[in-house]
Amino acid sequence: MEIRSYSESDEASVAKLWREVIPDSPSWNNPEADIQRKLTVQRELFLTAWLDAKLVGTAMAGYDGHRGWVYYVAVKPRFRRQGIGSALMRHVEEALADLGCPKLNLQVRVTNDEVIAFYEELGYEVEERVSMGKRLEEAASEA
Repeated sequence: MEIRSYSESDEASVAKLWREVIPDSPSWNNPEADIQRKLTVQRELFLTAWLDAKLVGTAMAGYDGHRGWVYYVAVKPRFRRQGIGSALMRHVEEALADLGCPKLNLQVRVTNDEVIAFYEELGYEVEERVSMGKRLEEAASEA
């Protein structure tokens, strides 16, 4: 397996993977738009995993100088439990640590027990927090 930074030629494969792995994403999580936004900020933290020249996984991370975040950790279902997700997370953690990041955060839907268990196996803990958000795109279009 090879883990490397995202390349523009990966777009169709990545978008297809995300639609397959996260079919219930909200409409505002358009894979192509999310990819284009990520390419404008810390594109080196957008990782892809390849096996026999086929995309099998992704991870997208960011660091704001205070905390790191990871998104779109996705592995093709038939390649799960083979260490791909764990390897992607190790790469993310190492890249963020190299930037001086003291803590990595991520969000998982409360109903996604399988993914919560995956992260717990990697040493992550459920924290008592309330996740809040505001869609800025909608607020800007209403103004």
